[in-house]
Amino acid sequence: MRHLAPQVLIVFLAIFGLNQLAAGDYATIKTSAGTIVIELDNAKAPISVANFEQYAKEGYYDGTLFHRVMPGFMVQGGGFDHHGAYPQTMHKKPGARAGIKNEWQNGLKNGRGTLAMARLGNEPDSGTNQFFINLAANDFLDQPRDGAGYAVFAKVIAGMDVVDRIGETPTTRLPNGMADVPQKAVMIESVTILSKDAAMGALVSEAEAKVKTLEAELAAAKKAVEALKKGGGE
Repeated sequence: MRHLAPQVLIVFLAIFGLNQLAAGDYATIKTSAGTIVIELDNAKAPISVANFEQYAKEGYYDGTLFHRVMPGFMVQGGGFDHHGAYPQTMHKKPGARAGIKNEWQNGLKNGRGTLAMARLGNEPDSGTNQFFINLAANDFLDQPRDGAGYAVFAKVIAGMDVVDRIGETPTTRLPNGMADVPQKAVMIESVTILSKDAAMGALVSEAEAKVKTLEAELAAAKKAVEALKKGGGE
């Protein structure tokens, strides 16, 4: 089995597009459900990326929540935390800066696995700390609904399975009327900005972990087949 690992690793790296990484910035979003690696599009969304990176470098996102989960649509986080019993004590985290210019016409689309700025309705330039990750191709978000669409600034390059798990979290409605709130807290433990080299290392680590999982599953399958053969021969 061990001799197959490098070949499988190469396949995973090809799937992840390791050789196609741009010379921009990257980030890991460490959550209670697992780690997500994203590629930030500095060229097409410089304002949104700078805004996200400032919050991340200040440690603002540490201890915040994915507070809105809509299966088949998106998961949203970055602006709420809680102190004490969840979800009763959930509230907007103080310290958000002023809204930024909406870069919705930058050519990036709200495809599956992309990150976009959350904002208020009828206020195109109201995006601050909150962002969402698209669970599907949400083309309608690219169209102006109240004067503007929703600005994409990054994409997931590893850990989309983590995003999907978050998207399957059962939700509830709070007494204050807030809907689509996860019944169990889904925390953003930290957001770390990475260089290209560090992002490549993160991708390799994930690929190696997946290879080990596949090797274990294949070994278990071979054992099961051998057991069946022995049982059939008696």
